[in-house]
Amino acid sequence: MLTGSHLDSQPLAGRFDGTYGVVASLHAAAAVHSRVTAGLTVPVHNLTVVDWFNEEGSRFEPSLMGSSVAVGQRSLEEMLAVTDREGVSVAEALDATGCRGSDVMPPAVAYAELHIEQGRRLERSGVTVGAVTGNWCTRKIRVTVNGELSHIGATLMGDRHDALTAASEMVLSVRKIAADAPEGSMVTSVGRFTVEPNVPGVVPRQVTMSVDLRSPDPQRLVRAWETLRPWLVTTAERHDVGVEIEDFDLREAVPFPGAGVELTEKSAADAGVSCLRLKTMAGHDAVSMNRIVPTVLLFVPSVDGVSHCEREFTTDADLTAGLEVLTRVVGTLVAGER
Repeated sequence: MLTGSHLDSQPLAGRFDGTYGVVASLHAAAAVHSRVTAGLTVPVHNLTVVDWFNEEGSRFEPSLMGSSVAVGQRSLEEMLAVTDREGVSVAEALDATGCRGSDVMPPAVAYAELHIEQGRRLERSGVTVGAVTGNWCTRKIRVTVNGELSHIGATLMGDRHDALTAASEMVLSVRKIAADAPEGSMVTSVGRFTVEPNVPGVVPRQVTMSVDLRSPDPQRLVRAWETLRPWLVTTAERHDVGVEIEDFDLREAVPFPGAGVELTEKSAADAGVSCLRLKTMAGHDAVSMNRIVPTVLLFVPSVDGVSHCEREFTTDADLTAGLEVLTRVVGTLVAGER
């Protein structure tokens, strides 16, 4: 079986996001190994700790790249050919580290991942561990707005084809989709926003942006996209610019196995800590692995719900409690008891 998370982060933050899950998995594996050598646990499965490649997608898109390839959702060759904003491919970046590797992933029978929640539900409830029952569905769209370069001082307003002005209105449209939905039923954002040529004195000719739509309700997500897409086209027409819309990543909402949820609850009870069932709003490698093997995903609280930020923090008490629960989960799975 596999246990782990990811070590890649966001450019300015994320010291617990992912890293905690990898480090905790190493400690859990060591603890299980000690029980095996002491004759306290009889293993039915081998145990491998995994650090998934490019979970965040901050340099290369899409996110969840390594785990998506591992489960056959994406082609290895296509992902190796993906380039960053400087034109460096995944293959070139991995080769530069000397750690690209060629081994085939061992067949998995189960997967367990421990992660910070990146939200405030556990903290607000005063609960130590979250047993994840499923994931929100996610739609990611790449939008390119094409205008025309012109002199910022000499071009009359009516003669401009300003990609930035049009794109700015589109960002507000993305926000409005969530604002119009019932509270807690949808989140939307524009994460990456690139302006060209991005210099003084020139009306921008092009803007590229990444749009992210998320909801626990697949039908609400479909309706949101059916509403947003015409808005983007109409905005482009009104500003006399072009727009290219690429719907490049759709992550379906999938429940996690009930037996794994119950195992998390039992492990938390045995460790003497409280547990709450909840869905994950964020994407994790466990969402990919849940496609092919029984998967367990558990959370510990994030202080103030902050993540992908310099203030990201989880207390030592919660970190060690999460490790204790993960160790019990992994030990049970290695013994083939679930």
